[in-house]
Formats: sequence, C-alpha cells, structure tokens
Amino acid sequence: MGGSGSKSKGASSGSGADTTSVGSEQSVARLKGARNATPFVFTRRSSLYFDEDGDLAHEFYEETVVTKNGRKKSKLKRIQKNLIPQGIIKLDIPCIHVDFPIILCEG
Repeated sequence: MGGSGSKSKGASSGSGADTTSVGSEQSVARLKGARNATPFVFTRRSSLYFDEDGDLAHEFYEETVVTKNGRKKSKLKRIQKNLIPQGIIKLDIPCIHVDFPIILCEG
C-alpha cells in the first residue's frame, strides 16, 4: 500500500552500532549542507486575534437577549467576522524544530 519505508533492511554491512553512527554523521552532514538550516525555531504564528475595539483574545463572544414564550434568556454568540490575526510573534526562548533529524537524548 504505502511503500514509504526503507527497502535496504538487510543490505547493511558491519555491526548495528557502526550503521547508527554512520547514519547520524550523514544526518549532521545533511543538516550542514547547502541550505545551512538551523534546528532552532525563533518565531511562530500566533493563535490570538484582534477585534474591532483592539482587544486581543483567542475567541470573542457577544451577549444577545432571546425572547421565547415571554421569557428573556441571554445567550453568548461567537463572533467570527472582522477579526484580525496577530500574525508572527517572536519566541522568548528558541525551540527545536519538530523535524530535527538527530536524536538528542536517549533515555
């Protein structure tokens, strides 16, 4: 079905310890390669929004009064229009990217 796994399962030569060290060296070499990518993430997209008044929050609600059978009932209606995303924010402490190809600690 998928076929995305490695097909060189039995083709390795030497002991298992040699192949893991070679694999990690190749990962480091690939990381230092042409893109000069860093494993750290310095910014992220914020999940907060600004409303029309300039307030900042994850969600905004408006209280509405509903009259049903002569009784007044207040409900909260979620506002989804006229919201502006906060955008990209800088992280105080850099994080390691989730796709970082090297195992940092085996516990």
